[in-house]
This record gives sequence, C-alpha cells and structure tokens, in this order.
Amino acid sequence: MARYSAFLGRRVEVQYRAGDILLPASGIFVADSGRSIFLEQNFEQRGQHKHFRWEIPYQYLVRIDEKPDSGASANTTTVTAAPKTAREAPVESNTADKPLSAAATASAGGASGILPLSHRPNTA
Repeated sequence: MARYSAFLGRRVEVQYRAGDILLPASGIFVADSGRSIFLEQNFEQRGQHKHFRWEIPYQYLVRIDEKPDSGASANTTTVTAAPKTAREAPVESNTADKPLSAAATASAGGASGILPLSHRPNTA
C-alpha cells in the first residue's frame, strides 16, 4: 500500500538519509510505488530546459513537508517517517565476496589499489 499517496501532484520538500548525512530534495511528488517515492523537478539552466526525476526508497525518508505553490497560501503538512521495523531493515551487501576495482580499493583505503607510477627522465 502506498503510504504517501496523499502528496501526489503536490510540491514537497523531502529530507532523506544518504549514508551519515541528511540531504534535502524538493519538487513535485509524482509517484508512490509502495516502496519508494518519486520526485520530479523542471528548471531552466543556461537557456536549456532540464528535467530531473529521482527515486527515494521509504527506508531513507526522514521527513516530507508540503510546500505551497508560489502565490498560494495553504496549510503546510509535515510527515515524519516512522522508525524502521525489523521488516524494513536495510539489507547489507556483502562486499567481501565481490572483487573491487583498483579505484574502488584505493577509495576504500586499501593500499593495493594504488598503482605505482614510474617517472623516468627521458633520455635522448
């Protein structure tokens, strides 16, 4: 069942988790799949029309605020996401089973991902 379907077609501001930080997102609430919400934003950048749409899974949602359209005065509604239940606990991926690329190993802090560079002088 879609938890946030009451926001369909409305301008909202969402706060969601990405790792250890909270990120804001705003746009038109266009869909609720029952597992994720979908926001859409249209804007103009450097004279070109841009269209951006993103999906935010329920377990990453922290807060949804309804924002009134510009020029309209309406009551704002705030919904705070309920705490996770055992059923909604995120599935941890087992990265130890997957080989990492050199760049991924280096970014993870592994020294084996650093490629030796030889800076030999050019001789003529």
